Amino acid sequence: MRPPPVVAQNLGILITENINRLFINREPWQVATLTATIVLSAAWFWNFVNQDESIWLRSRKKFFHYLKKIPSIRHKIDMEMSMTKQDFENEISKNCGKLVYNLELPEDGLSNERILKLVDQHLNLGEYDWRDGRVSGAVYGFHEELVDLVTKVYGKASYTNPLHPDIFPGVCKMEAEVVRMACTLFRGGPETCGTMTTGGTESIVLACKAYRDYAREEKGITKANMVIPRTAHAAFDKAAQYFNIHPRYVDVDQESYEVDLKAFKKAINSNTILLVGSAPNFPYGTHDDIEAIAALGLKYHIPVHVDACLGSFVIAFAEEAGYKMKGFDFSVPGVTSISADTHKYGFAPKGSSVILYSDQKYRNHQFTVTTDWPGGVYGSQTINGSRPGGIIAACWATMMSYGRNGYLEATKRILDTARYIEHGVRKINGIFVFGQPATSVIAIGSHTFDVFRLSDALCKLGWNLNTLQFPSGIHICITDMHTAPGIADKFLVDLQKSVAELMKDPQQPVTGKMALYGMAQSIADRSVVGEVTRCYLNSMYYTPSLDKV
Repeated sequence: MRPPPVVAQNLGILITENINRLFINREPWQVATLTATIVLSAAWFWNFVNQDESIWLRSRKKFFHYLKKIPSIRHKIDMEMSMTKQDFENEISKNCGKLVYNLELPEDGLSNERILKLVDQHLNLGEYDWRDGRVSGAVYGFHEELVDLVTKVYGKASYTNPLHPDIFPGVCKMEAEVVRMACTLFRGGPETCGTMTTGGTESIVLACKAYRDYAREEKGITKANMVIPRTAHAAFDKAAQYFNIHPRYVDVDQESYEVDLKAFKKAINSNTILLVGSAPNFPYGTHDDIEAIAALGLKYHIPVHVDACLGSFVIAFAEEAGYKMKGFDFSVPGVTSISADTHKYGFAPKGSSVILYSDQKYRNHQFTVTTDWPGGVYGSQTINGSRPGGIIAACWATMMSYGRNGYLEATKRILDTARYIEHGVRKINGIFVFGQPATSVIAIGSHTFDVFRLSDALCKLGWNLNTLQFPSGIHICITDMHTAPGIADKFLVDLQKSVAELMKDPQQPVTGKMALYGMAQSIADRSVVGEVTRCYLNSMYYTPSLDKV
């Protein structure tokens, strides 16, 4: 409600008089200095308040930042990190057995026979038998006939490079066909397009880059943000770090574990360049309401990306295989891009994915073009310049080998097995299933005991499952490896046996490596968890020093 005109006029006069009184009897330089100070202070305060990250969160980060600079605290952290580093390196050494580390080039090249023997030794390291279907996800399909085919195809194309289409036009044709077949599979019309990438992360990162540039050029948005479910893949956070896009996370409903649509709508503002939904998400395997998100995209004229990297070809064939699915593909008005991993349920070798767009105008902003380089005009479709033609050819060969019927039969096997395991899990007292799994992921939690104890117990029985946090949980991602006779029943038997044992003493705390997961969730300063993670990543490149070899 506006004040009456007389009141507004009087208020204006009062403000003017106070400003005049403030500057009376002052030198011109003082007036200029005071005015500049007030304007700059106001601008600083405006920028401080109007940031994507809340004042509370920024203040909290600053507090922990300065707290860690206190010598005694920094010393304690450094001591813990040193021990953690040693633990990680010891684990790496243990996993690598007695193999000798090569720290320098051999004087003379090794024979083919010797190299192949060493390769076999390296590939046989590790405690888990992934070929026996005891690993969650990781390897989605492994058949000797297919391995033989893609090995031969990759060998033939291993030195090709589609960066040079004039030299390798056939490889470029294969990539174009992979993209077009994927567009058709996800119900895209002739205007849909895309590219192949090295994996789901690159597909997601490129989509974010495309929409950032599109919003900057077409809408003038320079402080971009994207609205994404808390359960969206971590690749969106990676893209946010790379391209200075602020992620506005939206929590999921605690019953369905799908994104809360009311909160999702509230998170949208004038700087939002992208809306995201998962079909399904990685942690719980639940399917966000893509149709509702896409409707918001149409209403506010914002692109909508569907992350179907995990769902891949399984979610594309699910309805044809007899399973009801919510809308998620290009048939949903408002969906502008889809990422899907051909190296997951497309069963192609690792290192292949597709990013698909509803319109070429979006893909144009994915491309990078340099026009004034002395080396010539340079353009590239993806993050890489040179790309492995062998992977493109192997992916194309895999899709041609399976065909529609092959993928349809595999989808039915996988989803039948996933629903069989889900129903079996729901019958076990002491554990529960998060939400309603859409495709192949079954996430398990417990209100009775620490679920990381269950992960540890299954690990000792040879199963490797994924761990979840906020809240604690574990999940198994069903692949074609699990559809072999007896695998699903063996998992349910081992699960039932492990739960029964834990229920004898449900209050016992988790110990060993799994205790770290629970402890990490309780650390208020997440930057410490980040330091530990970087320490772990560094340990992956551990080699003993020369004096220890």
